[in-house]
Amino acid sequence: MFYTLSKVKKSTVAAATALSIMLAATLGACSSNATDALNSSTSNANKSNQNQVSNVPAVPFGAPIDPAEAAIGKQVEGMVTVSTGQLRSYRLYVPASLPKDTAVPLLIALHGGLGSGQQFEQQTGFDGLAESNKFLVVYPNGSPSRKGSGSLVWNAGSCCSIADQNAENVNDVGFISALIAQLEGQYDIDGNSIFVTGHSNGAMLAERLACQLSAQIAAIAVQSGTLGVSCASSQPVAVMEIHGTADQNIPINGGVGQKSLTQQNFLPPVDALMTFAAQDGCPSAPALSTSQANHDVNYEVWQPCKAGTVVEWVKVTGANHAWMGHASTTASQRLVGQPYMGFDSSSAVWSFLAAHFRK
Repeated sequence: MFYTLSKVKKSTVAAATALSIMLAATLGACSSNATDALNSSTSNANKSNQNQVSNVPAVPFGAPIDPAEAAIGKQVEGMVTVSTGQLRSYRLYVPASLPKDTAVPLLIALHGGLGSGQQFEQQTGFDGLAESNKFLVVYPNGSPSRKGSGSLVWNAGSCCSIADQNAENVNDVGFISALIAQLEGQYDIDGNSIFVTGHSNGAMLAERLACQLSAQIAAIAVQSGTLGVSCASSQPVAVMEIHGTADQNIPINGGVGQKSLTQQNFLPPVDALMTFAAQDGCPSAPALSTSQANHDVNYEVWQPCKAGTVVEWVKVTGANHAWMGHASTTASQRLVGQPYMGFDSSSAVWSFLAAHFRK
């Protein structure tokens, strides 16, 4: 199954949305370090994706997606020059087959703090979803947390490490903007279907991008994030945040997490969602529902929104900071806990984003 997202008929999207509504009733800031996560195999990362049922949205207001396939495409290592003259690196996955003469979506996947692009690629299994659903996925690399380190961080505003605005104030917004422009010049990318996902520090940067790069980005869907900047989007952006109630790195109610290496006092994640909902002209209070298939999974959804977007919070009872639905090493579990395996964040992310191209 393939969606040329900006060209999907409105009736198809409406049908998927209606189905997802019914399914709603039936249905800090540090990730594992790069060395640990590189030991996780891609096959393990893809296991839970294989259970994703085609033609059924993974989340309310999501699109039906195909299950992940073997990632038989190619990985491309690339560099991009930021306006400051700094060279930044990324890793791109190009599926083995893409439709001819048809623009395809682009997913920008941002690793967590102390992670890397390659680590996040192996951890999440997005390559397999890109192969089956025909989109490009790029994994940018953050800045070294210290000289010569392979543990990378992002400037999400108030976090994290030497990259943040109170330290070196790395221009990560400029990096992602330049990366989008470069890839659009090299590949046939649908400008209405440029999306961002991220974990932890990467989720925080994704939320910053939704505020400061909304002219280029249609939607974001993240896990375990919060907002670290003041926000004023120039265009509406659809937003989904997945968060575990037992997250000890970025607590779901905000504050200092017991396992947070930064020991920062984070704002409650819901504050960001309320900010985006207000900017998009959504109702002030969300509609609530619980999955019948897994009572740990609860949804709070702000819609309908005047801008035609959706703001969605997926709260998973008992889940911690680890990327949900995908295996991790024992070493990484010491930092973020054992992954909750009853919910697949990767499938949920793509299901939501696939439904929210810019119209």
